[in-house]
Amino acid sequence: MKQPAYHISDLEHRYNRHPVLSIEELLIRPASITGLIGPNGSGKSTFLKLLAFIESPTAGRIVYRDAPLQPFADAVRRDRITMLTQEPYLLKRSVADNIAYGLKIRGETEQLTDRVAQALNWVGLEAGAFLKRPWYELSGGEAQRVALAARLVLKPRVLLLDEPTANVDADSAWLIKDASLKARKEWGTTLVIASHDWHWLYEICDGVLHFFAGRVFRTRMVSFIAGPWEPADGNVVVKKMADGQIIQAERPPQAGALALVASDTIKVSRLPAEPSGEVNAVRGTVTRLLLEKSTGLLIVTVVAGRSTFTTKVAPEKIAADQLVPGREVAVLFDTTAVRWLDSESLGPSS
Repeated sequence: MKQPAYHISDLEHRYNRHPVLSIEELLIRPASITGLIGPNGSGKSTFLKLLAFIESPTAGRIVYRDAPLQPFADAVRRDRITMLTQEPYLLKRSVADNIAYGLKIRGETEQLTDRVAQALNWVGLEAGAFLKRPWYELSGGEAQRVALAARLVLKPRVLLLDEPTANVDADSAWLIKDASLKARKEWGTTLVIASHDWHWLYEICDGVLHFFAGRVFRTRMVSFIAGPWEPADGNVVVKKMADGQIIQAERPPQAGALALVASDTIKVSRLPAEPSGEVNAVRGTVTRLLLEKSTGLLIVTVVAGRSTFTTKVAPEKIAADQLVPGREVAVLFDTTAVRWLDSESLGPSS
């Protein structure tokens, strides 16, 4: 078996004695793309800082390739482990100096101008217009692209991205995504990406990790259903949607559990469709179609009120039922398909 890029075991991390992250064991393969999904405060950014060796875990081990590393160790610089944060940090210098900085401190000054210009081109910025531009004349999207170029110019072995497209315009977001993927294609870079754009992550990643209350778990593609939930007859709870629709589920094992539905238990059909017995039927609108390259299936996203449902559908069903963006459809799933994620077990409760 190929040596993992990271082997994490018995990891615990706390801030002021408050636990923020707990991972029993996790492997990240070299040259893979790993996605991180979870609500704000779930531990994704902390996890990336630990992988970047910016911080040390409170307990446990993070082995990079074949050895545990300390923060800012020489191996971090040698292997070019680098992280791009949501808010770009630029030196108070020109664009060229920002991008060249990492190369200069490594003593790599051959063909410096050409390498900096090439990195700018990777992120869609024209060298003639940007090389001499000062940091304060950049828009938010341009600043983030310059920050990414400063990392790509190093040809990193590991590139860690923390919400890289959260605060940028649509064009910049597309260019950042494209340039990030270039790193794996060109140099075999290991990518770990935290993003709320989970459609993109499911499209590009070899594996996706879900974060919840500082714990990490692997699961199938899922759709989360936000509360509140109200008790009903028997062992049933209901979520009342703003438009009068109701979703039923079995009672959760504990208060505060998070409801989820595995996407392979969801069906999408043309209207009309009414709930019956233990089958939920929720009206919504198709908002997005994505091709899953590994299977040839289409990932269909349906928004119903404040809930988003995702499932995979064969192309022929898309054509037959005209499941195109803007189309009103029914989302069908059994009451028993709603599972509960509690903060202790962090696995779907049975």
